Amino acid sequence: MAGVLAAMAGLSVVADRALANNAPEVRVESPANNAAEMRMEAPARAEVAAASSETAAVVPAVPFGPGEHLVYRVSVGVLGGSGRALLGVAGIDTIRGRPAYHLGFWVKGRALVASVENNLQSWMDIETLASLRFDQMQDEIRTKRHRIFDFYPEERRWKRVDSNSSGELPTDHPLDDVSFLFYARTLPLEVGQTYTLPYYFKASGNPVTLKVLRRERVRVPAGTFETIVVQPIIRAGGLFGEGGRAEVYFSDDDRRLIVQMRSRLPVLGHLNLELEKISLGTLLADRGRPSGS
Repeated sequence: MAGVLAAMAGLSVVADRALANNAPEVRVESPANNAAEMRMEAPARAEVAAASSETAAVVPAVPFGPGEHLVYRVSVGVLGGSGRALLGVAGIDTIRGRPAYHLGFWVKGRALVASVENNLQSWMDIETLASLRFDQMQDEIRTKRHRIFDFYPEERRWKRVDSNSSGELPTDHPLDDVSFLFYARTLPLEVGQTYTLPYYFKASGNPVTLKVLRRERVRVPAGTFETIVVQPIIRAGGLFGEGGRAEVYFSDDDRRLIVQMRSRLPVLGHLNLELEKISLGTLLADRGRPSGS
C-alpha cells in the first residue's frame, strides 16, 4: 500500500480514466489501554437493483457503492506540481462466482522528464469485504510491471494470474492497496482510539495501524467539510510510514469520504491530495438499518 502511493511523490498527477456481517474483528485500543475531467460509467440502475435484491440478506451496509468516484487535486512540495487523481467504485463484478465491488485508484502524471502511470484495481467481496483480486499496473521511473493477484481467503493462499507463482496469505481476510482505503471507511473512527489491522496481504506490511487523532473543519475545492483526522502507519514505510507523518481526513458523516490526504516526504517536502469533485454511488444496503431487514 505504501509503496504504490509513494510512487506518486514528485509527480504532477492527472486522472486519465476511471474507471458487517462477516467482517473480521478489528483490535481497538484507547489511550487508557495504551493505545482533467475523468470519465467513469456508472452501472445501470437495473444492475444495481438486481445485485441488491439477490444479496439483500448478506450484504453489509457500507458507505460506498457502484458509481462513486472522487476526483482529487494533487500538489507536491518543492516541485510545485499539481494535477488530479481518482478513487472510485466502477461497479459490481463476479469473481469465481462471488459478487464483488470493483474498486479503482487511477493516476497519471509527469514532473520534469519523469512520468508515471498507475492503474490499480481491486475486487472486494461484497459479503465479507475481503479482497478477491488485485490488479496492479505500474509504469514509473524505475518500475514497469503488471501483476495480477488472485486471493483465496478461505485457503489463505494467493496465486499470480500473470505467472506461475503462488504463496501463503498471512490472513483469511486479505486487503490490498486499494481495498484497504475503502475498508477504513467502514470503521467507527472514534477520536482517541487506535485500530490495529493485520489484514494486508503481504506479511511485511502488517499490522496496519490507524490512529484517530481529532475532528477538524477543512476547506477543499469540493467545499467545506467536517472531518475526522486519522494517522495511518504501515510497517513497510513509504507515504504512510511513521516518518511521513501522514494524515487522512474522512468526512464526519455516514459516507466517510476521503476529503484530504497529507504527508511529508524526504527531499520533496509535502504531498497533498484535496477532494475536487464528488459523484456518490448507489448503496447496496441502507446504513440506517441492518442489512437484510
